[in-house]
Amino acid sequence: MKTLLKVALAAAALGLAAPAAMANAFVAWEVSGVAWDDVLNARAWPSAQSAVRAGYPNGTTLQMTGRCMNGIDLNEISGWSRAAQRNAVRSTWCQIWHDPGQNGNWQAGWVYGRYIQPQGW
Repeated sequence: MKTLLKVALAAAALGLAAPAAMANAFVAWEVSGVAWDDVLNARAWPSAQSAVRAGYPNGTTLQMTGRCMNGIDLNEISGWSRAAQRNAVRSTWCQIWHDPGQNGNWQAGWVYGRYIQPQGW
């Protein structure tokens, strides 16, 4: 929660508009199912052709905004079983809030749902 507060304060101090979903950001999903010698690409937009902003290996905790494509809201499905949640996002893109340069420059990005799962699976 402290990290989320720092991100919000930093964005406000810089005069940046955080994504609307940022208010609902939570850390509850992790990278899973990526080949051992590969990473999950976080992209600028929800498309495999979009620019890669960062890569995250299996087990990395992702700070999700709650927003996914196809009308899926992670907040709304959070009460579902973990298997049902994972199936709901399996074929869509979900938005994350991340710091790809690890320099305080937080930004929205997108990851493909096939490679994420609720944390603690």
